[in-house]
Amino acid sequence: MEKVSKYLYFLVSFVLFVWATLWTSGFLAEEVARGLKISNPVFTLTSVQNSGAAFSLMQNMREVLIILAAAALTLIFLYVIKNIFTLSFKYLFFTALLCAGIFGNLHERIQLGYVRDFFELNFINFPVFNVADIMINIGVITLVIMILVRKTK
Repeated sequence: MEKVSKYLYFLVSFVLFVWATLWTSGFLAEEVARGLKISNPVFTLTSVQNSGAAFSLMQNMREVLIILAAAALTLIFLYVIKNIFTLSFKYLFFTALLCAGIFGNLHERIQLGYVRDFFELNFINFPVFNVADIMINIGVITLVIMILVRKTK
């Protein structure tokens, strides 16, 4: 029963996170197109079509980025399936967050040919990013910390 509840927890978390990133991206794209302007000392809402990966790497390499994202998702899902008994709910939560971010960008890259980015930080020179990027970064950073803490125990 625990195995089923962990699979269900992971799947429901993943689906909710995917919905959140796709809905947010669609909503922001529509609102910015209608003229929504938000700017404050922290960020400016803008619209950028990103044909590459983070930090403008691999520009116009859509097919390669699609293959890398699909491979990453496949490997992560296989890892979760194989290790479901040993993974905590917290670990599954952040893994689902990471996977949803990857999937969100993958979906836009397949559907649109690019990823829509919206948030431009005003206090630092940093690339424009989206909600899926936030999910990926939170997922990776948290999972790395959890793995390092586990290794030191």
